[in-house]
Amino acid sequence: MIASRLKHHLEAQGLPFGTVRHPYTATAAECAESAHVPGDHLAKSVLIHMEEGPVLAVVPSNQTVDLHALQTIMDRRLGLAPEHELNQVFDDCDPGAAPCVGAAYHVPTVIDDSLTGLDKVWFEAGDHKTLIEMKGDDFDTLMKDAKHGSFCTVH
Repeated sequence: MIASRLKHHLEAQGLPFGTVRHPYTATAAECAESAHVPGDHLAKSVLIHMEEGPVLAVVPSNQTVDLHALQTIMDRRLGLAPEHELNQVFDDCDPGAAPCVGAAYHVPTVIDDSLTGLDKVWFEAGDHKTLIEMKGDDFDTLMKDAKHGSFCTVH
């Protein structure tokens, strides 16, 4: 299942994409393994709380957000958003299965540089059983309005 707002946004962009079904997984690392995709090519979403409102940080699934580095890039005090805020923003998605396309949800997005220039990229479609698959060039186009920087670390 593709979340309705994500599907509408992807179709409006006119960029080709496919879907990959996989058994239910609870974490991004399990998802990459279950779907047989490289963890450094699976974009993971982390909702960040700022005083001005939420921002979506996007990192590879095998990495975590370095909040100190992200605070420097954003020049703001940041913290992880509480789960209820995540569920409010991504209300057409299963809890914990937020897509990395903040533009579909009117949420500013910052993406780690390591996800740029890849051959293929995968990301959550809004449930815990479906991934969106895109050519890297198309993903880069999809994320062209996101802020870019280096802010992830191996966990």
